[in-house]
Amino acid sequence: MILKIELEQEEDGRWIAEIPELSGVMLYGQTQEEARTKVQALALRVLAERIENGETQPELVSVTFNAA
Repeated sequence: MILKIELEQEEDGRWIAEIPELSGVMLYGQTQEEARTKVQALALRVLAERIENGETQPELVSVTFNAA
């Protein structure tokens, strides 16, 4: 599974990072790196929750992040 991170700088200078493949996985950061790091951590928590709830088979999960 390759998750694409979309980054965009807001008018107020903050950065927003989003992973479109995972609904609701979107976070702000003061820097581009902070936003990317936070969204990666959230994505991993979402995937872990899906595994715990039986929504995804753990042996089928391999994650790669690709920043756009």
